[in-house]
Amino acid sequence: MNDAIAGVPMKWVGPVRISGNVAQVETEVPLATYESPLWPSVGRGAKISRLVEAGIVATLVDERMTRSVFVRARDAQTAYLASLEVDARFDELRDIVRTCGRFVELIGFHHEITANLLFLRFSFTTGDASGHNMATLAADALLKHILDTIPGISYGSISGNYCTDKKATAINGILGRGKNVVTELVVPREIVHDRLHTTAAAIAQLNVHKNMIGTLLAGGVRSANAHYANMLLGFYLATGQDAANIVEGSQGVTVAEDRDGDLYFSCTLPNLIVGTVGNGKGLGFVAENLERLGCRAARDPGENARRLAVIAAATVLCGELSLLAAQTNPGELMRAHVRLERPTETTKIGA
Repeated sequence: MNDAIAGVPMKWVGPVRISGNVAQVETEVPLATYESPLWPSVGRGAKISRLVEAGIVATLVDERMTRSVFVRARDAQTAYLASLEVDARFDELRDIVRTCGRFVELIGFHHEITANLLFLRFSFTTGDASGHNMATLAADALLKHILDTIPGISYGSISGNYCTDKKATAINGILGRGKNVVTELVVPREIVHDRLHTTAAAIAQLNVHKNMIGTLLAGGVRSANAHYANMLLGFYLATGQDAANIVEGSQGVTVAEDRDGDLYFSCTLPNLIVGTVGNGKGLGFVAENLERLGCRAARDPGENARRLAVIAAATVLCGELSLLAAQTNPGELMRAHVRLERPTETTKIGA
């Protein structure tokens, strides 16, 4: 089998202006995508961010990587007694995790019992790595110790689908997995009119009707947004992330309010899974992109990954705002796609 790299078109758009509790930065962002209208769309949102003094305010409210295991017990009562024993041994379990690496730390766990099965969902911090492998390594050590020291239970699996990795579920939004980032932007009435060609009231109403009610009718899982996955996939591919994590990463909620003509616009992404070290980050173009984003600087462990997360979340807001604004105007979205994606006669004949 020959090694190769699949080439996906990539452009830098922006800059995006970001403030908040992680970074004060104005930076261009890389997006690798076949959907060419995404670049100018995110670029329009980025332009709006630079017209507002604070830009996009990004608040990181939580971070963790999770891995769930499950064990079998003789019956539900035995599983319950085992769960109490695990709860009582938190400090002991934390010490075991610390033997698994310098940057992995056990910060909590949650358990659930169904029939005679005990599911244990461990939460870790993992420094600048997204942490999939760190969390699995630590969970494996924890599972071995639990099986060796707690009677009445036996091995089920190192992965119990209660994490949840690369699947759209409710638990990640409730208990957390990855970086939880809230982004906010307040756009003055004049900018909404002149740059987005719409009104705050129109965007707020569309968000309720489309993102809230439409998603409810479709059976969405803890998610109400227009297209977070578009921006996340482009950003993930450009920065060496595990692209399958857009499944849970694109679960999030858009909020839009008309504040006396000004637009309050927010995107909450509770499951952003990103890292600046680890698998994929050694590729030349990825390393260059992370360097250009300022995410390879000499900082305390975890700070570069947090910076990358808030930049990713701000990029999502840029694209989300631009798309919703376009969809308040009949025909605007399709005109952009036809102009940017339909081949011209010249490209058709290969000239």
